[in-house]
Amino acid sequence: MGDTTPSIEDPMAEESVTDAEEFDSLAGIVADGVVGAAGGLVGTAMMSVVFLIAQSLGVFSISDFAILTELVGLSGYVPEVLVGFIIFLGGGMFPWPLLFASLKAYLPGQSSDAVSGTFFGGAMWTGFVLAFYTGQSGIALGLYAVLTLLAHVVYGVGLGMVFDYFATRPDSIV
Repeated sequence: MGDTTPSIEDPMAEESVTDAEEFDSLAGIVADGVVGAAGGLVGTAMMSVVFLIAQSLGVFSISDFAILTELVGLSGYVPEVLVGFIIFLGGGMFPWPLLFASLKAYLPGQSSDAVSGTFFGGAMWTGFVLAFYTGQSGIALGLYAVLTLLAHVVYGVGLGMVFDYFATRPDSIV
């Protein structure tokens, strides 16, 4: 009996191996990390503008970032507000974009990462609003809640816009 297997090659088999190799390459992973960090930087910068508006209205204080310095045990050794903001920035640039990249397929707004980012930012806000609450009441409490929610939604939109931008680039593998 002769060999009965067809000699037709499957062009999709070669293409999927190439895509998998590109996706799993160290350069691809690093590139995705850089995209996430850039998105987190943009989102955190946009969020900071809203925080400055909230501070000008007297419902949030940038000095509240000193709480983060206190949590890591550096109080009294370093400039507390500056180090607290750097910790906050680091969180906005590394773990949150990684979580967003992992969850964005499950978030509403699958047509656009910016829309998914809106929902992601809203979900992040639930922890922030409690962690950074410093005794506001009345109208100040309402403004604090609304402006910090807006800040987180703006963060998510900025993060998602950067993901959208790099996903449409011809040489990107995001």
